[in-house]
Amino acid sequence: MPQIVLATHNPHKVEEFQAIVAATRPDFEVVGYEGPEPIEDGVTFAENALIKARAAAEHSGLPALADDSGVCVDVLGGSPGVFSAYWAGHAKDAAANLNLLLDQLSDIGDPHRTAQFVSTIALVVPGADGTVREHVVEGVWPGRLATAPSGAGGFGYDPIFVPDGQEPGAERTVGEWTADEKNAASHRSRAFGALATLLAAL
Repeated sequence: MPQIVLATHNPHKVEEFQAIVAATRPDFEVVGYEGPEPIEDGVTFAENALIKARAAAEHSGLPALADDSGVCVDVLGGSPGVFSAYWAGHAKDAAANLNLLLDQLSDIGDPHRTAQFVSTIALVVPGADGTVREHVVEGVWPGRLATAPSGAGGFGYDPIFVPDGQEPGAERTVGEWTADEKNAASHRSRAFGALATLLAAL
């Protein structure tokens, strides 16, 4: 089975990407990246995704996918954005990140808690002749932030993100969604939809 390396050490992301990839290319296996982490010094999601995908492709010799994603809160001018994983410090403590964001928004009313999950996926494909093809796609998932976490599913900011388009009075955070529901609607699946035709050509 051909493999694509996903430039992450996060097993949750590997599982999520495997499920998304399988919907279009069930013949591909997504494997985690086992090399050193590059310095993510980009100031946009696209820059950081390319940094990671290039490092994974060079280390493994395989086609590489990298996702740089985060939550962008309108009232915070788009922050945490590219700093979502480090919002409470470089320890990458997901609970601390979530709690800090909730604290910063504690006095903000519901109409002003709009936010988007953004995912930028880079695909880097090394060629046998030494050439490298690079592609970048983006997916945006609009919603708003709840005032308290709810649900044990997902990871990161999922327990406080309430996607748009749900029935009024029956809205749930992504933390309350099933994995299948999330994979069908998430920012990553939206970005991957644009990437599917590229993978079809691999």
